[in-house]
Amino acid sequence: METNNQNREKQDMPKLEKIGRSVMAALKKVPAGVWLKLALVLIVVIIAVKLIVGVKKGLTNNNTTLPEITKNEKIDITPTLIRSIEQIGEWSFLEIDDEEMVDTLRRGVFSKSELVRIYYGTLRIGFNLKETREGWLAMSGDTLVAKLPPVKLLDDNFIDEARTRSFIASGKWTHADRQAMYYRAAEKMRRRCLTEKNYRKARENAKEQFEQLLHSLGFEKIRVGF
Repeated sequence: METNNQNREKQDMPKLEKIGRSVMAALKKVPAGVWLKLALVLIVVIIAVKLIVGVKKGLTNNNTTLPEITKNEKIDITPTLIRSIEQIGEWSFLEIDDEEMVDTLRRGVFSKSELVRIYYGTLRIGFNLKETREGWLAMSGDTLVAKLPPVKLLDDNFIDEARTRSFIASGKWTHADRQAMYYRAAEKMRRRCLTEKNYRKARENAKEQFEQLLHSLGFEKIRVGF
């Protein structure tokens, strides 16, 4: 058996030598420029492998971890933000339309003068954010606390004089007479509309709308008072 194997090896040697010479002849035909490019590629690959291995070892030896990126969603109440809210100014939370009839009768010796007028008005209840006190908006722990000014009638000139109509007008009446009737109509509207029920409704609307405003600015926990 050993003799047979040796004989086979001797027979294969010339074949291997022939293949080797063929390969060498083929390699010699490859241009030198191609060999240079292959050599450069090989060098680049070796350098890249060494860099990757070095980085991995450095991370392992030094227990290096990548920095953690966190998102800060906390909203701070700043003087600029407070001033921007105060610039809203007057804010109406309840508007009440009313109409009142006022009459005046004046009798003379031989005549009777009568004036009946109907007045229309819209009374707006709310507050003015420019009238807030210092510190009205501040953080208390993680809660934003807002202390709003009291609600009130925003405009004393709530009667729409352009809509005022004379229902009955007989005799002569001066501007002072009509002005007195105007004040009487305004007072009747105040008594009818500026009730505690309407003030309470305005405060409820104010609290709801102001909370919505602060939520829209990014605040979650809010406490609103007056």
